[in-house]
Amino acid sequence: MSRRCELTGKAVLTGHLVSHSNHKTKRRFLPNLCNVTLLSDTLGRSVRLRISANALRSVEHRGGLDAFLIKAGETDLSQNARLLKREIHKKIAEAA
Repeated sequence: MSRRCELTGKAVLTGHLVSHSNHKTKRRFLPNLCNVTLLSDTLGRSVRLRISANALRSVEHRGGLDAFLIKAGETDLSQNARLLKREIHKKIAEAA
């Protein structure tokens, strides 16, 4: 399982751990990933995703998973999230 957010695409960054004597050693900056279950109002079911804490705040700010996915670009989304986005678009098209 990769350390990548399914909604925003946030991944592991690398850098240096710098000591007091300015000695640099390699380190990894890991994203704050959480396993969450989000409700889709359009689909009427719950969806399990592995997303960053920052993405969870963004989902809440935009008004839910459906609103977030409609606005999100295809490049940052995981394969699972892209399928969800397509399902939501189909449901909205059927309702209209």
